[in-house]
Amino acid sequence: MFKPVDSKVNFPELEETILKWWENNEIPKKYMSRNESSKKRYSFIDGPITANNPMGVHHAWGRSYKDLFARFRTMQGYKQRYQNGFDGQGLWIEVEVEKELGFSSKTDIESYGVDKFVTLCKERVQRFSDVITKQSKQLAYWMHWDNSYHTMADNNNYTI
Repeated sequence: MFKPVDSKVNFPELEETILKWWENNEIPKKYMSRNESSKKRYSFIDGPITANNPMGVHHAWGRSYKDLFARFRTMQGYKQRYQNGFDGQGLWIEVEVEKELGFSSKTDIESYGVDKFVTLCKERVQRFSDVITKQSKQLAYWMHWDNSYHTMADNNNYTI
């Protein structure tokens, strides 16, 4: 009835197999759409993670706790948005770009060009948004990833 289990498991390979199976069988999509017709709504706004570096274990813990509540409500039949957010503004992003460029003062930014510097900050945010999305999927943190909001989006900046 049961297959023998290898005593030397290749966990990264096993993880990839499971992730591919989920994707091929559209498990996240089926899970997130299961309560589409429900009259009950549950809204949880996930405070956007700063897309500045790969997630650390503390981010994974936080995401796991947040996911627990969303899954619990899903099991209770509530319809949800499953919308992720990325924080793309702030000092930490600027500091990392300054380090990459070898800057030692804020006047270096002015000499380099504020527009070029801002572009590099946005590129860093996009790069790490992609990394964090991949990491989050590995945690089975299921969201409508194509509908993530970004605090740096022009529609946010021009309406505030």
